[in-house]
Amino acid sequence: MSEVLDVGRIKADFPIFQREVNGKPIVYLDSAASAQKPRAVLDAMEWHHRNHYANVHRGVYTIAEESTAAYEHGRAKIARLLNAHSTNEIVFTKNVTEAINLVAYAWARANLRAGDVIVITEMEHHANIVPWHILAAERDVELRWIPLTPDYQLDLSGLDRLLDGAKLLSVTAMSNVLGTRNDIRPLADAAHAAGALILVDAAQGVPHFPVDVRAWDADFVGWTGHKMLGPTGIGGLWARAELLEAMPPFLGGGEMINDVRVDGFSPNEIPWKFEAGTMPFVEASGLAAAVDYLNGLGLDAVRAHEKALTEYALRALEERFEGRLSIYGPRDVEARGGAISFLFEGIHAHDISQVLDEDAVCVRAGHHCAKPLMRVLGVPATTRASLYIYNDESDIDALVDSLATAEKFFAR
Repeated sequence: MSEVLDVGRIKADFPIFQREVNGKPIVYLDSAASAQKPRAVLDAMEWHHRNHYANVHRGVYTIAEESTAAYEHGRAKIARLLNAHSTNEIVFTKNVTEAINLVAYAWARANLRAGDVIVITEMEHHANIVPWHILAAERDVELRWIPLTPDYQLDLSGLDRLLDGAKLLSVTAMSNVLGTRNDIRPLADAAHAAGALILVDAAQGVPHFPVDVRAWDADFVGWTGHKMLGPTGIGGLWARAELLEAMPPFLGGGEMINDVRVDGFSPNEIPWKFEAGTMPFVEASGLAAAVDYLNGLGLDAVRAHEKALTEYALRALEERFEGRLSIYGPRDVEARGGAISFLFEGIHAHDISQVLDEDAVCVRAGHHCAKPLMRVLGVPATTRASLYIYNDESDIDALVDSLATAEKFFAR
């Protein structure tokens, strides 16, 4: 593989990789769950804590104004990354799960009635399923599901029928289990032609390839900081300004108000009317540093690196475990990202993960918050290795060697 990114240099930026587990260097292959943090992100948050820690939008003294400026600087960074029309279209939440719930509570409950239709897919994360189940039970809204093809893509042959009468299409940009990348613009065009809006769960998209909400012609896009090298506790919702303007507040309390009286209240302007209480303003500084780090690498380069490494990984797994290992996801790396789910016949995914930990190889095992998809696949769980900027061929080699050890152990 011709290295698009200098992984050795990148790995040196991440303090976690100075650690060893069981006397071996960490091979971290669980970035689909949460990415490691470069020193720049950790330093930005430490700087904020040490130099201008103060609540935002509330004080007129120097460090409070500096803290507020840093918080809004983080918003501006993510707005530019997503090619938003303005910073007012970026609402900070604690993660993409909260962002989707914001849409479910503030937009859907204000606009959907009994008999209305929401269309989702069989590859969705629970974050893009459970809020709609709750809404369906509460409002008698109908859920329709886009099925999968045998090669783990969305089966769009019946899309027009599924969208007939729909008010919302809610779809992942990339499956956290299959690695499947969905082509968002044609889905948005189909939704809009049917009179529906489109929500995109971009938790697995924003960290891995360029995301342009305008090119997608999306209506809502959720993302989360901790998967894109940033801190936990901060993520967000991008939405069209006119939609945010029309939506009622999601949470009530301080900061999200313009005025409060004994007979009622008036909400703040967007985006702040959706940001109740003390927000993760220190984390916003970490998020800004994460955006800078990704921009420094170039998301086109990140995508190229992951494609090449995913091809290397798929080929290595196929050659080493031919006929003994099932891989769930598209074979064509152009159609997928670096989340690779697999299963040995007769060996539980959790057992594989535990044995790999002896070699300090960190993979995820379980249903990956995608139980409907597991049922479609006909398995209770998979083992998942997910790749990112600090992984290279040596990590794949370590994975394959450790899997061979595990297979041999369970064959006894």
